[in-house]
Amino acid sequence: MEPVTHFLTGACMARSGLNRKTAYATLAMTLAAEAPDLDMLWGFRGPIPVFQHHRGITHTLIGAPFVALVVTGAVWLLDRWLGKRQPIPVRWTLVWVFSLLAALSHILLDWTNNYGVRPFFPFNPRWYALDLVYIVEPVMLTGLLLGLVIPGILGLADREIGGRKELFRGRRWATGALSLTLLVWGVRWGEHARALQLISQTRFGREPVLRMGAEPYPVNPFHWFSVVETADYYQTGSVDTHR
Repeated sequence: MEPVTHFLTGACMARSGLNRKTAYATLAMTLAAEAPDLDMLWGFRGPIPVFQHHRGITHTLIGAPFVALVVTGAVWLLDRWLGKRQPIPVRWTLVWVFSLLAALSHILLDWTNNYGVRPFFPFNPRWYALDLVYIVEPVMLTGLLLGLVIPGILGLADREIGGRKELFRGRRWATGALSLTLLVWGVRWGEHARALQLISQTRFGREPVLRMGAEPYPVNPFHWFSVVETADYYQTGSVDTHR
């Protein structure tokens, strides 16, 4: 997925209640949710290295704990630099655990699109992709953004009318935003299976189908880009699972 969705996912995960357990939970999880994409820095060495290393070791189950450790270390340095007391105690073990959860959320999100990930690299170089969500999904992006912004707007309104300021606001909104993501995945999972079924029922001349795929478009869960491989050629097209 694109970076903003990763950042917002980490922030919503923290705001769903984990930020009540330790200070810096929101900051650490927001950063850790995008940290695996630091492998894009290979782009400074040219286009070939970035293709070789992107979604490599930082996007694996082995690499995720170390990504979380780097984020935790960066937050620890920030805490030392700020040198001020936090509203709730800092529990550094929990900061690392929550950072790990956020880093794993990055792998999960990337798994749902058609680029895919190599979670078991370097032991298994195979790519895994669910082909459910386009790399930019406006429905998920909007839901996650509203899950963070609306509680802040409501908080401003409360302060204007003299209401009590809440230390942890927006738990329900953040949970709702994450639930919307699960709903999008669920709907697209069913429609993707339907698209593959429709493709498998289509004849492509006399050539038997060797492999087929249904790739997602943004927003519309009923519209899919289809690719079929036969012994002699590839056939592309589109599938509308609603009609």
